[in-house]
Amino acid sequence: MRFGPPAGLAALALGLAATLVPAPTIAAPSAQAAPAQFTHPGVLSSRAQLDFVRAKVQAGEQPWKAAFDQMLASEYASLSRTPKPRAIVECGSSSNPNHGCTDERQDAVAAYTQALAWYITRDAKYAKKSIQLMDAWSGVIKDHTNSNAPLQSGWSGSTWPRAAELIKHTYTGGWPHQGRFATMLRNVYLPEVVNGAPRKNGNWELIMMDAAIGISVHLDDKASYDKAMGIYLGRLPAYLHLKSDGAQPKYPPRSSIDTRSELITYWHGQDTFVDGLAQETCRDFGHTGWGIAAALHVAETSRIQGRDLYPELKDRFRHALGFHARYALGEAVPSWLCGGTVTRSLGPTTEVGYNALGNRLGIPMEKTRQLTESRRPAGADNYFVAWETLTHAKNPN
Repeated sequence: MRFGPPAGLAALALGLAATLVPAPTIAAPSAQAAPAQFTHPGVLSSRAQLDFVRAKVQAGEQPWKAAFDQMLASEYASLSRTPKPRAIVECGSSSNPNHGCTDERQDAVAAYTQALAWYITRDAKYAKKSIQLMDAWSGVIKDHTNSNAPLQSGWSGSTWPRAAELIKHTYTGGWPHQGRFATMLRNVYLPEVVNGAPRKNGNWELIMMDAAIGISVHLDDKASYDKAMGIYLGRLPAYLHLKSDGAQPKYPPRSSIDTRSELITYWHGQDTFVDGLAQETCRDFGHTGWGIAAALHVAETSRIQGRDLYPELKDRFRHALGFHARYALGEAVPSWLCGGTVTRSLGPTTEVGYNALGNRLGIPMEKTRQLTESRRPAGADNYFVAWETLTHAKNPN
C-alpha cells in the first residue's frame, strides 16, 4: 500500500500567563514492561525535557528559538483554527477515500502544537485551544473504517496523547471533558492499534505501537503497555537489520512469511543485507523514515517511563540512521542496493535518534549529524512527526 510522502511545514512568535501543576538497565522482553507507576507528562517528552526547551526559547538560544518561531507561525498554532471532527473517519489505501483522514491527523497535530505553545509560553489561550480541539473530536468520533483504518488510527493516535499529557498534567485551568477524551482513546483508538499489523509493511506496526504506547501511558494502562511493548520489541529486529542477526533479516513475528523468497519479496526485492538496511529502504525513504521515527518515539517514551532501551538498541538505531542519512545527503547508490536507485525523501525524522545516541550516549554519527543539522528546524510532516528540533535538539534530559 502507498501513502503520500511526508510533506514539509513552516514557520513562528511568543506569549504569557496561567499556572502549572506543581511539579535503568534493560531487562529482557517480558510480560511486565510497564513501570510500577507511570510518569506524567511522559509521552515522547518529559517535564525535564520541556523545561530545558522552555529555558532555551526564553533565552533566545538556537536552534530552539527558530524552531519555536517556526511552530508558532504554522497553521497548527492558529488560535482561529476550526476543528473538523467526524463520527466515522474513512480512509482507504493512500487515504483514498479521504473522509476526515487529513482533518483528523492535522487537528491532532494542532492540539499538540497548542499544548507545546502553552507549556513554553504559559499563555492559557494555547491550552484552551488545545482543549477545544481535543473536545471537538472526543465528542463526535466513533470509528475508523476502510483499509487504512489501523494506520490512520496510529498516525492520529500517536499525536493525541502527546497533547493530552501536557494539558492534563501541567495546566490548572480545568478540562471538564478530560474523561471523555480518555474514553475516546480507550474505545476508538486503542483497539485499532494495540494488536499490531504483522503482515503489513513495518512502518504500519511501528506507528501503531507508537500510538498504543502513548495511549497506554496516558490511560495508566499497564496491560496494554505490556502488550504493545512486546509487539514492538519483536518487530524492530525484523525491520532494521544488523549483520549480527544472521545472513538474512529476521522474519516478521506473527506473520505467514517464513521462506527466504517470501522475505526478499517482503523487503521489496532486496537480497543483500547490511547493517542499517530497513525492510522498506527499497520501497522509499519516506515510509522508512516513518518506521524509524516511530521506533525512536517508543524508545524515548520507554526511557521516560524508567526502562532505557537505547543501550540495547543503539547499534540497530545508529546503523539505520547513518545508512539512510548517507544516501539522503546524496551519496551515490551502489548497484547492489535497490537496483542502484532509492527515493531519498527521509523527512524530519532523525532529531530524536541523533539526540539520544549522538548527544546523550556520545556515539559518533557524522552523517546523521550532518543531515539533522542541515534540516533544522525540523517542522511537522502532517502525519505524526512534529517539532522535534524544538523538543529534542541537544536535549540532555
